[in-house]
Amino acid sequence: MNHAGYVFGTYAITFALIVSAVVYTLKEGRELSRNVADKDKPWT
Repeated sequence: MNHAGYVFGTYAITFALIVSAVVYTLKEGRELSRNVADKDKPWT
């Protein structure tokens, strides 16, 4: 149990990086979708 702090800290950093990458990707996708014409949006 000497290294538990390092293990949990690494998990926390990894989780935070993944969440921030997902948030960034979603924000960029929403911004880019605003520039697409409605006729070119098959998902609507």
